[in-house]
Amino acid sequence: MEPARNMLIAGLDLGGTSVKGVMVRADGVEAARHTVSFDLEAPLAFAGAVEACLAQLERAAGSRADRIGLSAPGLAAADRRSIAFMPGRFPGLEGLDWGAHLARGPVPVLNDAQAALLGEVWRGAAAGCRNVILLTLGTGVGGAAMVDGQLLRGHTGKAGHLGHVSLNPEGALDITGTPGSLEDAVGNHNIRERSGGRFDTTHALIEAHLQGDPAATAVWNASLRALAAAIVSFTNVLDPEVVVLGGGISRCGSALFDPLQAMVARCEWRVCGHQVRIIPAMLGEYAGANGAAACALGLGGA
Repeated sequence: MEPARNMLIAGLDLGGTSVKGVMVRADGVEAARHTVSFDLEAPLAFAGAVEACLAQLERAAGSRADRIGLSAPGLAAADRRSIAFMPGRFPGLEGLDWGAHLARGPVPVLNDAQAALLGEVWRGAAAGCRNVILLTLGTGVGGAAMVDGQLLRGHTGKAGHLGHVSLNPEGALDITGTPGSLEDAVGNHNIRERSGGRFDTTHALIEAHLQGDPAATAVWNASLRALAAAIVSFTNVLDPEVVVLGGGISRCGSALFDPLQAMVARCEWRVCGHQVRIIPAMLGEYAGANGAAACALGLGGA
């Protein structure tokens, strides 16, 4: 049965220092949004922030949420009631049943990158698409994939970690043990090493590139070639309609999208003339919250 158009769904996205939330009607109209910060070092402060964010959303909307969804870092449990795997951060998050904690019935839980993709498909850049890849380009490279309208989760829940594909089998091992990964070729975390110590951020590198610095251009183009090779490979495996790029690096605009689309076009296997579109994400820091709400609606096979 289709949910009533005026049903209110709360989507809560747990990040490293804050919880972002949206209250959205089932027809996609936003009723409220709110952010609550917390101290990650304080025991279970994140859980209190989730409660506070939900309460504020309900006050702003003037009504109790009919359904609630939550996204968080880590891998969701098979029953989707908790995060099953998140080592080293968020003590107390693993195994926390959010429906029981909030005393609000079942609360579906999903990985934050998967939530961001679902949000972009429901209310953002990929609206109406059923085959989508999302890459978040920031400190690392996050990822998620949807095939035929279904989020890919996999056997253990780690499906879609596209930043950890290998582009160089002889390369150094990344944080997951993958040699020569996309994340290490593009992510901001090692830009100082990749630029020979010249730049502390990718944005500074790109600014120097735009000012005509040949060394900066060489580093930036190497990053783009790695990203293009990965995207071409993803199109052969997953056959998306569109690739959505989010994260801080994606806000570089034409310095990223124009050369990247051209590099992909030179290598892409175009079946029946189809060319994959590479587009910027639309929902920004509230993509995960929107995806969590979409998950509560049962979208994406949730």
